[in-house]
Amino acid sequence: MLRDRPLLYRFEDYVLDTGRRELRLANAPVVLEPQVFDLLAYLIQNRERVLSKDDLIATIWNGRVVSESALSTRISAARCAVNDSGEQQRLIRTFPRKGFRFVGAANEEQSPAGRRADERAAALEKPPALPEKPSIAVLPFTNMSGDAEQDYFADGMAEDITTALSKVRWFSVAARNSAFAYKGKAVDVRDAGRELRARYVLEGSVRKAGNRVRITAQLLDSTTGHHVWAEHYDRELADTFAVQDDITEQVVAAIEPRLYAAEACAPSASRPRVLMLGNALSARSRC
Repeated sequence: MLRDRPLLYRFEDYVLDTGRRELRLANAPVVLEPQVFDLLAYLIQNRERVLSKDDLIATIWNGRVVSESALSTRISAARCAVNDSGEQQRLIRTFPRKGFRFVGAANEEQSPAGRRADERAAALEKPPALPEKPSIAVLPFTNMSGDAEQDYFADGMAEDITTALSKVRWFSVAARNSAFAYKGKAVDVRDAGRELRARYVLEGSVRKAGNRVRITAQLLDSTTGHHVWAEHYDRELADTFAVQDDITEQVVAAIEPRLYAAEACAPSASRPRVLMLGNALSARSRC
């Protein structure tokens, strides 16, 4: 079968580029019909063996019934494109009752299109570096109430905390839309932290019983998966917005000093540069 990986084949003064699907002679393009190009590329790619007529038909024509004259016409066109002929058979040789083989010396190398594809794949596989300053992602809170109508409360909780944290200038916060892509999914905080470029991940849950609600939140280090802080809050749902504002204030007030402490205890390369001296010394005293 034709290879998917884009490659260049150099032979004599020709270059066949499977990525661009073109044949060039001394940098000038040679006009080829698509089937003739496929036939020539297939012969060159499999130059170490004789290809039978059945093999060529199965690959180039996808097994459709074609006449002997149609195959002969395409072989002749491929020979003509590389200045060969049925009499010379300098590059494409016929083996009676066996098939055809490309017998020219060809060098194979990666095409520019293939190199670009490899570079893109490598960039995707390489984990992005974490920001210099501390970074946090707030994942969607899980609604554990069994009541779909409480989704709005859980989403509102995560959104309000994200907004409040983004006002703290000494660390960065992952965008709400990026973090909410994890809604309803089982999440490994190490994967989420790497993908969101966040050193810390805040996750939580909401449970409602009657007119009371319990909000649980936990802060984790995404590089290790270890807990940095966790807490739960019980409130009456007399005023939804008031409860959300209250919990948001409580969570942010608890998280900020924990992050100061965690960063102060971390190696100096990962310490936030904006830490005030008093805070750094106070946090380091607890390490």
